Amino acid sequence: MIELENIEAFSQATGLALTPEMPRRNIVTLGIRLNDLCGKRFSVGGAIFEGLELCEPCSLFAKRTHREVLKFFVKKGGLRARILSGGEVRVGDFVGQHG
Repeated sequence: MIELENIEAFSQATGLALTPEMPRRNIVTLGIRLNDLCGKRFSVGGAIFEGLELCEPCSLFAKRTHREVLKFFVKKGGLRARILSGGEVRVGDFVGQHG
């Protein structure tokens, strides 16, 4: 998962194009701080997840996009999460804390 706000901030700060699909995250969020969900259970649509760890920028992310992502996305690269209970996830679904 990755925040759309950080993708847009990168493009504004660097002048380099970065579209939501370029970081290759499964879910792009809007209006939620993913770092706050690390170590917590949360839902997206009908699925329940557990935030495992921050997804820090790596050489593969840089290779597929821009070298500048390595510095910019520190603590902003998204969240790795485990699916605890599957369910349908749709564009526009709410992300919320669970239990």
